[in-house]
Amino acid sequence: MTNFIVPIDFSVDSLNGLEWALLFSRKKTINIQMVYVITSSSGFHPGEGEQEHRYAENQFKKLIKEYGPRLGNHSKLRYIIKKGKVYREVVNQVNSYKNAVVSASTHGASGFEELFIGSNALKIIAASDKPVFTLRQSPVPEQVEKIVVPIKHHVDTRQKAPLAAELGELFDAELHVVAVSVTQNKRDLARLDSYARQVANYFKARNLKVISKTTVGDNLATLTCNYAEAVDADLITIMSSSLDKWNVFFGSYAQQMLSRSRIPLLNITPKEKHIPTGFSATGG
Repeated sequence: MTNFIVPIDFSVDSLNGLEWALLFSRKKTINIQMVYVITSSSGFHPGEGEQEHRYAENQFKKLIKEYGPRLGNHSKLRYIIKKGKVYREVVNQVNSYKNAVVSASTHGASGFEELFIGSNALKIIAASDKPVFTLRQSPVPEQVEKIVVPIKHHVDTRQKAPLAAELGELFDAELHVVAVSVTQNKRDLARLDSYARQVANYFKARNLKVISKTTVGDNLATLTCNYAEAVDADLITIMSSSLDKWNVFFGSYAQQMLSRSRIPLLNITPKEKHIPTGFSATGG
């Protein structure tokens, strides 16, 4: 995670994504690129697009003057102004970099909530292999001290481990491996426990602080959010399953987490990944 793409619409809430990126700059050298998108409707009347471009440029200069001195480790803060659909341009921008992530508020005044909460959030994650941080509320945590890593029955749930470990090492954070289930079936719980133990052992092999927990209830998203709030977590890692990615439907776990969680989320797209300490995963 060395390049942070931050969608900005200049509302106060949209700056949460920038605040989150600044948190990382205090731990390592990163490049932050703020992105403002002039939508096609802006150019309906002659001159409107140019006027909006000048406005955005002036606003970005103010943000750099305000936030630049807060950067750490010789990190850099830049901006780019694009034209098109916000969703497409954000995806194109993050896909143009290696080791890049999106860091975005979901409460911007220009439809960021519509963009990131619900099916469109899953479409962004599906369209890019890059991780996406989403933040729904202020204030942004000052430190990342506790990271919740929910483990579900899906085989790809373990793919959270490498990124979660990277963040745990970066922030010296406590990793909470939480097995969540809506079934009491012994066979299913045994498989879930196996996945959770594999992830916990992976973290322990990297000398990370680990707490393990199993919780059963009626709704996976509710279980995850309730646990994270109870321990005062600073970040939750989630994944969108293949079904979530390509057949977005109301009520999916990832969608519910995006709309419910008051704690920052790290949204990870599943892909084939082999983890060196004993397990491999193919994709939540």
